[in-house]
Amino acid sequence: MLIRILAVALKEIRQLSRDTRMLFVLFLFPVVLLILFGYAISFDVHHAKLGVFDKDKSEASRNFVKVLTSSEYFDLVTIIRNESEIKNDLDRQVVQAVMVIPENFSQNFYSNREVKLQILVDGVNGNTAAILQNYINTAVLSYSQKLAKEVTDVTAKKTYAPIKVEPLFWYNPTLNSTYMLIPGLIAMILVLTAVISISLSIVREKEKGTVEQILVSPVSSTELLVGKVLPYIFVSLFIGALILVLSYFLFGLVVKGSLIDLFLTTMLFVFASLALGIFVSSIAKSQQVAFQLATLVSMLPATILSGFIFPIESMPPVVQIITNITPAKFYLTILKNIILKGTSFNVFWPDVIYLNLFAFFFLTLAILINKKSRIA
Repeated sequence: MLIRILAVALKEIRQLSRDTRMLFVLFLFPVVLLILFGYAISFDVHHAKLGVFDKDKSEASRNFVKVLTSSEYFDLVTIIRNESEIKNDLDRQVVQAVMVIPENFSQNFYSNREVKLQILVDGVNGNTAAILQNYINTAVLSYSQKLAKEVTDVTAKKTYAPIKVEPLFWYNPTLNSTYMLIPGLIAMILVLTAVISISLSIVREKEKGTVEQILVSPVSSTELLVGKVLPYIFVSLFIGALILVLSYFLFGLVVKGSLIDLFLTTMLFVFASLALGIFVSSIAKSQQVAFQLATLVSMLPATILSGFIFPIESMPPVVQIITNITPAKFYLTILKNIILKGTSFNVFWPDVIYLNLFAFFFLTLAILINKKSRIA
């Protein structure tokens, strides 16, 4: 059995290496999509999830929080009770930013002393973090000027700026956009390699009639599928590893989490993508149709709906629900947690469960569609 599977895999590798058009599509198509869709959707951030750690608990601090969350830019999702909750909420993406209001906030203000606020921002998505920083700075400056005017009107003293903000970005302190894009780039290329390649490979055998010749041989349908899947698993893993290695030498990106977790979750994502590709091959009758379907169900959702380029939090609620159709959304969350945050399995285990369910669902669906065919 192993010999037959290896023979099919070697045949697939030779066939792929001779198909220059497929190799061209694999490496150029994602770049074209990125250019086409990169300027089509707004990067504005609305209803960002904000947490507040109010050490002062005064009327002035409550009024400040009320002013900050009165616009469409911020939603107050949690009141943090102690410092240990800050890291937990940022790790689990309960909040995107945390505002720490110091003790004696109101006392220092009304005593004409400088007041400093601390803003902790999730810097994994550098673009979103920079926008949030600008929003917070603008809101604080506006509120500070309002308070300064009130003090001036009452005391006739010269206007001053009572509040200053000291932002501190976690996970991506320099807001390097490259660090934000690399996980999405890995997910996009892996789903391209897996879904499009395996679907075209299987449909090509059907279209040319060679699948019947293979199936009348001692090779079973299971051995055929396994043999065809193996090369693309290794190709996908090699591409992902290559991107990480180049990212380390070119940009200094270091994987902060477990390499074992990264390897296992990548294998799971590749398997889920291959399951989707097998499903596409089960309903496509030609390579042209298979390519169009594979692009529609993999590349477009992975680019637009995964959070790779456009923040999911800024999308309308209905679109946020639709984003669950792509496994790249959940794999991207896993990658950011492992590569940038260095978190453990207990943080992203729900995403791992989804990838398992996704793979099982589409494999089962493909088998049901092809229950009369030996390919399934």
